[in-house]
Amino acid sequence: MADEVVLLDFRESMFAMRARVALAEKGVKYENREEDLRNKSSLLLQMNPVHKKIPVLIHNGKPVCESLIIVQYVDEVWRDKAPLLPSDPYQRARSRFWADFVDKKKLISVRGATSVQPWQKQSFNFKWCNINLGSYIGSMFASRKLWGTQGEEQEAGKKEFIEALKQLEGELGDEPYFEGESFGFLDIALIPFYSWFYAYETYGNFSTEAECPKLIEWAKRCMHRESVSKSLADPKKVYEALVNRV
Repeated sequence: MADEVVLLDFRESMFAMRARVALAEKGVKYENREEDLRNKSSLLLQMNPVHKKIPVLIHNGKPVCESLIIVQYVDEVWRDKAPLLPSDPYQRARSRFWADFVDKKKLISVRGATSVQPWQKQSFNFKWCNINLGSYIGSMFASRKLWGTQGEEQEAGKKEFIEALKQLEGELGDEPYFEGESFGFLDIALIPFYSWFYAYETYGNFSTEAECPKLIEWAKRCMHRESVSKSLADPKKVYEALVNRV
């Protein structure tokens, strides 16, 4: 019997885009159900009673929630295509760390900034996460500041946001993808932001390409993949959705 796969989706959500890219990479056929986030369906509330948010992957009647967990689930269940996560344990840890960095930066920036506590000013010294945590926490709030503030605070948010992107660009290095030669988990975690860059740039009056040229080269390379180009939302529609939300 064929698998029954349903994705509870919202086109402009960067988190839902991750699920769509992962499913496309694995060639999984599924039913897409677009949600009205102002009038959530009973199915969404039933399948994700804790957070009540998209995306939700329903596989043979069983829900899987949270975008990065969905991507990992898809990778583990549909093994007939190339893996999304590296086989090496260290490289898997690296990919998960930076995906978590991307996730926390976005989630907290949407919900609003809070003060940085003394314990958050410590530094990580692992090879692939040698960053000051106080600076990292600040960058989490940057994207929200781009459209939620004006003047000096917006300029500070723009600076923090660009610094966060440059950290990611540094992690990319000269490789074609974050996993090296292969498109994978960390690429899927970050590429949906490309759909949001137009909105960020419009509100913040800056050019991501001028600030982070290698990151934009990477994004354009990803867009040549059908799994990405057909899964990402139109940047102009993302901007319109954001304007209506602010």
